[in-house]
Amino acid sequence: MHTATMGWRPVAVWLFLVVATAAGAQENTMSDSIKLVGITTTPHVRAESMRYRRDYDEAMAARVQLVIRNASEDAVELRSPTFDGSTPDALVVSGEWAWHDIPEVQPLAPGALTVWNFNGHSDSWATGRSLSLVVTDAKGAADELPFDIAEPDVWLSAVTYLGDEASVQPDRVVFHIENASDADIRVTDAELYLPEDPTDPHTFVRTAAVAGVRTFAAGGVIPAGEHGGGEADTGHLPLTYSVLRVDIHQAGHARSLWAHQRIKRESFDISGGWVNSDTRNGPAVTQEAFLKTLKWLHIDTAHIGPVEGYSDTELYDRYPLKYFHRLDPTEGYDTDEMLPRVHAVEFLGEPQYFGGNSGRTPQEVWDALAPYAPTRLPTTVTLSDESGWRFYAGISDYPHYDAYRVTAPAADAWRRYDRWGDQRMRWGAPLETIGDMSRSLRELSRPVPTAYWSQGVHAGWSGRDGRHRGSPTPAEIRSQAYHALASRITSLYWFNLSLASIVKFPDALEELNRIGREMRLLDRFYLEGDAAWHETAPEGDRPGWDLSTIVTSDTALLFALDLDYAADMDAKEFVFGPPREATFSFPLPSYLRDVVDVFRVDADGARDVSHTVTNDGVSVTDEATIAAVYVATTRAALRGELRGRLSELRQVETDLEWDPGAVDELRALLPD
Repeated sequence: MHTATMGWRPVAVWLFLVVATAAGAQENTMSDSIKLVGITTTPHVRAESMRYRRDYDEAMAARVQLVIRNASEDAVELRSPTFDGSTPDALVVSGEWAWHDIPEVQPLAPGALTVWNFNGHSDSWATGRSLSLVVTDAKGAADELPFDIAEPDVWLSAVTYLGDEASVQPDRVVFHIENASDADIRVTDAELYLPEDPTDPHTFVRTAAVAGVRTFAAGGVIPAGEHGGGEADTGHLPLTYSVLRVDIHQAGHARSLWAHQRIKRESFDISGGWVNSDTRNGPAVTQEAFLKTLKWLHIDTAHIGPVEGYSDTELYDRYPLKYFHRLDPTEGYDTDEMLPRVHAVEFLGEPQYFGGNSGRTPQEVWDALAPYAPTRLPTTVTLSDESGWRFYAGISDYPHYDAYRVTAPAADAWRRYDRWGDQRMRWGAPLETIGDMSRSLRELSRPVPTAYWSQGVHAGWSGRDGRHRGSPTPAEIRSQAYHALASRITSLYWFNLSLASIVKFPDALEELNRIGREMRLLDRFYLEGDAAWHETAPEGDRPGWDLSTIVTSDTALLFALDLDYAADMDAKEFVFGPPREATFSFPLPSYLRDVVDVFRVDADGARDVSHTVTNDGVSVTDEATIAAVYVATTRAALRGELRGRLSELRQVETDLEWDPGAVDELRALLPD
């Protein structure tokens, strides 16, 4: 296998992470024909910082994935699988499982793979349990496949398909591995399995070319307790489901890590939300002044479908917004012409928000999204209540959540937070819980990328608990967005940059523009990277900083997010102090420690910063407040490349010849 320092690199109805653990042999089966070649658990997690009005469901189970292979030379048809004597449907009905995707009949050609998934709901389906899976073929012969729900020690933490923006088909795959074991591992190879018929994506019978794995570290070694990975060229891939197998060696033994997910070319999309309100002159997205404003904010997506007078005119070519809604009927969107305009399928509202509207069970959500599996359209679900969203893990291709921390509806109980001692409030909640929730969703969903509805400005919110401003301040907007970004999201959706919202809160536009420019400047790192480390660092007896890293093959983004902000009980808002000096220490994986440049980056560009390269990472001394982002890289040319990218982004803004600070033209569009 060729190994080298990799270049730029960056994931359900279907998403699966499968690891053949040391707890069982890779060919763990009692049958000569049907073999269980991969087992993993993704244990349920919860953000312990969250507070609720009532007791939440405390059951902590696990999401389990099984890779099954027909090792015989004859086709088989598996029927009526049972787990310790119970059928999958019965386990869902009884409340033992939250959802499953296991069919009653599963045909398998010789050598073919399939992946079966279930997500536990009760404590009896947590790690540490031994189970017996029994499958029966069409002739009535039964095979028993025992397995353990084992705590994972090595796993694929991110798998991302990437490619040139000129094509919707990706042509390379980037994978990150978390080695939480006490022994080094070595990446040796990878293979990609595809369905014979992309419209029947449940069995995988052929392989795509993987042109040599290029590992991040020379020799492919990932030390114990560290982060690593690699990438491989694949040629243009069909937009269907795939099974990626990554082979590793550990302590003289061969193991395989597996990821089963939809192939889609990942891109960092920024949504304005529900932007298409009515104006005096028709739909908002048919008004060029409004479209210019959205583009100035670097927005490329909205919660819309095709709109007459926009999608069918040259306005769309100049101000394109990707579609983000039900995408039904699917045949109208699943075309070569329309796919570049698609972000994702979204139509279920907030299915698990206990105070919300739909109240769909996890199995009902899976059933609603299942018709999209044979299409090329990725699915997503809006989660909103962290106390129970672990039961919805794994259902959609691209999960995201919405939770806002200032003067907005919320699933959690804001008065129960003791972040400021006896100061309790209903107008706001700790801003850093955005990061806690982002990490929760990421760990439940690995290796799939996740997204976040971030709090922008919204004309529909009113003041709360004595707070007069119905939307967050610019500082509150920046803090919330960066707590999500630092946790590695790969798209951000503002709620809600409608025409009325922008006109009502023009003081937020400059901050939204700067954050948008910064996201565009660094978007490739969010896509190609993975969250590698997080720590809360106090300053004496005061709150200090939330520190975290996102790593790629040759670069790390280093985040320092200010926790020493005040809850002003007179103004009813969160207030950050002026920049203050602090020293931040960031550990880096071994393969990234030959750092040649460290600098701070924001919407104005890159600048030098006092720093020291240490034995295990980088130490930075700087004056900062709200959010500071630093870059540590092993590639000397990177700073110049970012300067060039920033110049391009500024030119896009300049070419619009539009000053969103002058909102009179937008205000004139509002209906009476």
